[in-house]
Amino acid sequence: MENIFYLCVNNQDCPDLVIKKVYQSINDSTACRYDQIRIIDESEEDYLYPEEFFVPVEIPNVAEFIFNLAA
Repeated sequence: MENIFYLCVNNQDCPDLVIKKVYQSINDSTACRYDQIRIIDESEEDYLYPEEFFVPVEIPNVAEFIFNLAA
């Protein structure tokens, strides 16, 4: 499964999100039907957030490797 990364552009009422930070997502087909994304946030847990809070970004392989080390 391919990792997808998102840049946070809104954190309204979500203290565990940082604007301008890149977050890794977890595939959740049910969440997608409700315009939500499952994100590993600052608490290092995964939660659902509104899709509109993020924009998808491509990151270099070395950066993806670092994300996977932290997991």
